[in-house]
Amino acid sequence: MNYLGNVVGITFAIVQDSQGLGFAIPSNTILREIQSLIVNGAYYGHSYLGVAGNDMDYEAAQTYHVSVTYGWRIAQVTPGGPADDAGIQVGDIIVGINGTTIKNMDEMSSYLEENTLPTETVILRIVRAAQTLDISVTLGQRPPPP
Repeated sequence: MNYLGNVVGITFAIVQDSQGLGFAIPSNTILREIQSLIVNGAYYGHSYLGVAGNDMDYEAAQTYHVSVTYGWRIAQVTPGGPADDAGIQVGDIIVGINGTTIKNMDEMSSYLEENTLPTETVILRIVRAAQTLDISVTLGQRPPPP
C-alpha cells in the first residue's frame, strides 16, 4: 500500500532471512488480468516481440562502438517472430515505443505489459548504425515458458 492506503501491488514472494525483501505484482497488472483468470483460468494478453538482448549504458556503448548510452540492444531475433517479420536486426537498439522513451529492459517490458496487447501494432524507435528509424511491429502473443 502507499501512504494513502491504496493497493499498489500484491506480494507473491518474500525472501527468507532478508529483513523484508519481497516481490510484488503491480496492482494495475492484476486488474488487467483478473477477469480473464477468473473466466478462462489463464491470461493470454501478454505481448511478444521475439527478441533477446541487453541494456545499454556507457560501458555497453563503448563495447559496441555506438553513441547510444540508453535503450535495449537486440542480441537475438527469433526467426519468424514479430520483430523478425518487421525487419528488426541483431545490433538494433530500441530507444522508444510509440513515442515513449525506453531506457532499459524493465521499461520496455513494463510498457509492453501495461499498454499493449497481442496483434496490436507498435512503432519501435531504433538506432541502427548511427541512424534513427521508426519501424512498425505487429506484436505476437507471448509463448508459454519451455
